[in-house]
Amino acid sequence: MPPLQISAFTATSSVGVGKTALLSALEQSRSGLRANDFGPTPLPTWIGRVDGLEELRLPEQLASWDCRNNRLAWLGLQADGFLDAVAAARKRYGPARIALILGTSTSSIGETEEAYTRLDDGAFPADQRRPKVHTPHSLTMFVQDALGLEGPAETISTACSSSAKVFASAERLIRLGLVDAAVVGGVDTLCGSVLFGFNSLELVSPEPCRPFDAGRNGISLGEAAGFALVERGPGKLELLGYGEASDAHHMSTPHPEGLGAEKAMDDALARAGLKTDAIDYINMHGTASTKNDEVEGALVARRFPDTTHASSTKGFTGHTLGAAGIVEAVISLLAIETGLKPGTVNTTTLDAECGPQIKLQPARGEVRYALSNSFGFGGNNCSLVFGKGAAA
Repeated sequence: MPPLQISAFTATSSVGVGKTALLSALEQSRSGLRANDFGPTPLPTWIGRVDGLEELRLPEQLASWDCRNNRLAWLGLQADGFLDAVAAARKRYGPARIALILGTSTSSIGETEEAYTRLDDGAFPADQRRPKVHTPHSLTMFVQDALGLEGPAETISTACSSSAKVFASAERLIRLGLVDAAVVGGVDTLCGSVLFGFNSLELVSPEPCRPFDAGRNGISLGEAAGFALVERGPGKLELLGYGEASDAHHMSTPHPEGLGAEKAMDDALARAGLKTDAIDYINMHGTASTKNDEVEGALVARRFPDTTHASSTKGFTGHTLGAAGIVEAVISLLAIETGLKPGTVNTTTLDAECGPQIKLQPARGEVRYALSNSFGFGGNNCSLVFGKGAAA
């Protein structure tokens, strides 16, 4: 696969707004998780909550899109000069030649939940009769409006792999000549459906999540927004490969041998023209659920050299669901750009079934190639390979 340049990227999560805050948390192994304080009856769990969303107001021309998810999207778009980068690309290519591909699992459903609590004679109250907000495509339509883009617009909703798969879709659109560039990313916010839904599956931990820990007992949910600008041709940071697979083993449990996950990794490496020993850093999916970590840990242990540095970063941000892929892609790009290979926070005793690749402490060293894994419900698996370009 010819490489594509990542010319701008950003992420906002519970550790702060933009790359500087994220890098600082990774360097200091500082978690952004807090005791759950979301909603009228908070579950006894820990969450990755973004501060200030309740007070944030959208610009007047975008006010009709208001909801928690779109507010977080707007906050994320303003970081790291991303709006300026897209404006420059729009000037270079024209608004119709830039695609927009975003991943989300719940989009603006939190606003829809609010509307249902205030039904007026069986109908939404007047101020909630906003069809464009109460739709899974709301996020993408909002961001398209905010960025002034007119190219193809897609919303991908494949659970936890949603905003990893956006890179694959962007590559196809660019390769086919339909666009010259793509804004990719994802946004998901906390809401009752997410917190109580995962709790009903007995997947939520009552304490901060501990990925790959021998005593792990579930996930910590979070919210985040992340974006990247992907353009044709080489650059300092590049998308080198992607792999997608759907093993469809079970609605919420991974294949016991990780066959779909392994297929996704193999395809990503094949597109990048790399073998496993070339990878300097792996951002694991690592949710801290019993089965996911067991399967992924064993898969990496049997496929990669002992010297490979791998970690899960969900202890920093929580599991941000449809935004997890883009946040962890940003972390992988930061690893290449800065040489920082993050550790795995909150974890104290590694599961004996996991290999020596999983590291608890951060390290520094050249990262030429990074692999990022995102494995979603229903066996929706995606792996991405990023690399340092010749221009770096």
